[in-house]
Amino acid sequence: MKVIDTFSAKIGQSGLPRPQVDYLELVFDFGIKDDKFAGDDLDKTVMIVGTYSYDLAKEYSINLEFGSLGENILFDFNPHDLAVGTRIKIDEAIIQITEKCTICNHLSVFDKKLPKLLKSCRGLYCKIEKSGMISKNSKVEILDENINEIAS
Repeated sequence: MKVIDTFSAKIGQSGLPRPQVDYLELVFDFGIKDDKFAGDDLDKTVMIVGTYSYDLAKEYSINLEFGSLGENILFDFNPHDLAVGTRIKIDEAIIQITEKCTICNHLSVFDKKLPKLLKSCRGLYCKIEKSGMISKNSKVEILDENINEIAS
């Protein structure tokens, strides 16, 4: 499992898709260095998405460029089946899933069907447990999974 790409918006940048960047510096108790959301809600400092979400949109003839879902990290696997509480190691950094993203009406700028289509795979918010640099092709490892919160 690996990182496909990384994205971050600086203060003053707005809209979607979120800009692609060469790397992300994850900083414990702060967020992503130079990201416009750093220092805000520490349980939502990193958003992860899998290519599955883009593939699903494409099945419905909605072609999106990576970064359109507002993610910071795009994975080559589907993280949306992981439970809240799951910890993920990306190179030396460690993040923990804190919340599943809710339906985002902002996505309707791409297609009115998109928010409901991606309701279960819109993205996952994470907090940073260990600082580190990550980039395209960074190795990803699931450290543990909070099995008590997996939906049946």
